[in-house]
Amino acid sequence: MRTFGEVIAEARKKANLTQRQLAARIKTEEGKAISGPYLNDIEHNLRHPPRGYLLEQFAKELHLDVDLLYFLARQIPIDIDPDKVTEEQAVAAYRALRRELKGKGRKRSFVGYRTAPAGCFELKVSR
Repeated sequence: MRTFGEVIAEARKKANLTQRQLAARIKTEEGKAISGPYLNDIEHNLRHPPRGYLLEQFAKELHLDVDLLYFLARQIPIDIDPDKVTEEQAVAAYRALRRELKGKGRKRSFVGYRTAPAGCFELKVSR
């Protein structure tokens, strides 16, 4: 699987944006654009992926599935409040994730991407 940085770099290039152009579009919570060198470090996996607010902006600007970015960043989405999740819900969620990723012994093959609402892409697999 590709890294967070690789996904961002590929999507940026596909959108025909320079690092400087994309960096100018990604704003911090204070409204300040991120720097080109910071984006370069992210793309080359020299920095950890950004937290939720910036991560969601990358998804929006590059028309990427935000859940893929959260997974690659190894983060919990900002719309999930861990303080409101019961232990039972957390265990059930991680077991469901494990089941899906391990495939319960069933082989799945990559079929491709299809366009989803809002210009995002969804991964399609055959079961």
